[in-house]
Amino acid sequence: MPKALVIGSEGNVGTPLVRHLQAGGYEVLESDIRPLARPGYLIADINQPMDLLPAFDWGPDVVFMLSAIVSRVACEQASGLAIATNLAGINNVLQLCKRTGARLVFFSSSEVYGPGCDPMDEAVSDPKPNNRYGLSKFLGEQLVEYETRTYGLKAVSIRPFMIYDENEEFGSRRSAMIRFSSELAMGRSIQVHSGSARSWLHVSDAVRAMEAAAHIDEYMVINIGHPGILPIEELAEQIRVELGAPGSLIEYLPQPDGMTPIKRPILNRQRDVLGISPIVSLEEGVQRVCKKVQERIAAGGLK
Repeated sequence: MPKALVIGSEGNVGTPLVRHLQAGGYEVLESDIRPLARPGYLIADINQPMDLLPAFDWGPDVVFMLSAIVSRVACEQASGLAIATNLAGINNVLQLCKRTGARLVFFSSSEVYGPGCDPMDEAVSDPKPNNRYGLSKFLGEQLVEYETRTYGLKAVSIRPFMIYDENEEFGSRRSAMIRFSSELAMGRSIQVHSGSARSWLHVSDAVRAMEAAAHIDEYMVINIGHPGILPIEELAEQIRVELGAPGSLIEYLPQPDGMTPIKRPILNRQRDVLGISPIVSLEEGVQRVCKKVQERIAAGGLK
C-alpha cells in the first residue's frame, strides 16, 4: 500500500484529496497547522522543520505539498509571512523529501503567469506575476526545479486554475463560486468584477489530476483546469438563475489592481501526460454548489 503525506490536509483542496487517496488504496498521513487531535493527523508548521520530522520518519512514498499563505490580498498585507512560508517553508519540505527519498507534488498557482500570458501555456509562456502571491509561488517552483535538476528529486509542480467545491468553507476570501452562491442564497448582494474570465475545475477532477502527477518521473510544470472559459458575469448570472435570486443583487465593479483579467489555460499536459480530462461540467458544478449551499444554510451552516 503506497504511503502519502498530505501537508495542508485541512484546506479546501487537501480534505477532498485525502478522501480520494484513501479511496484509491493509499495509506495517508494528514498534516496541517490547525490544532486537531485525531488518528493519522500531525500538527506541524512548515516553517518549523522539526515539527515535520515525525511525518517524514513515517516514510511517505509521495508528499503532496499544499500548505501556503494564499490570496493576493493576504500576501501583500503580510509580505514577510508570505515569503517566509511560501519559500522557506517549501525549502524545508524539499530537504526532508531528499533525505527520505519521497516524491513531491507541489501545489503552485495559476497566479504565477500574470496578465501578459494569454493563453497560459506552461510549456512556452514567460511568467511575470503581478502580485506577491504569484511571485512567491513562482519562486517556489524554481526551488523545486533546482532540487530535481541538481539532486535528482522526483517532483512535479501543479498550476491549478480556479478549483471549486460545494463543500468549500464560506468566507469573503473563498472562491467566487462559493461566495456568489452563498451570498445570493441568503438574499445578499454580490460584487462582480466585469471583464474577467476563468476556467473552473471541480475539486473531484482536480484531485484526480494531483494523484496522477505523483506517478510522473520527469520534472515538469502542469496546468490543471477545465477547457471551458467563462466570463465572470456569466458565472454570476448562472448562479443567480439557479438560485432564483433577483438580478438587482448583482453589482458590477471594475477590476482591482493586481488581478489578471483572463486566465486561459493550455491543458495539453493535463490530458496527454496525466491522462486526465474533466468529468464535471460547469453547468453540473453550478447545480451541485447551489444545491449544497442551500442545504448548508438550511442546516444553520451560514449566518
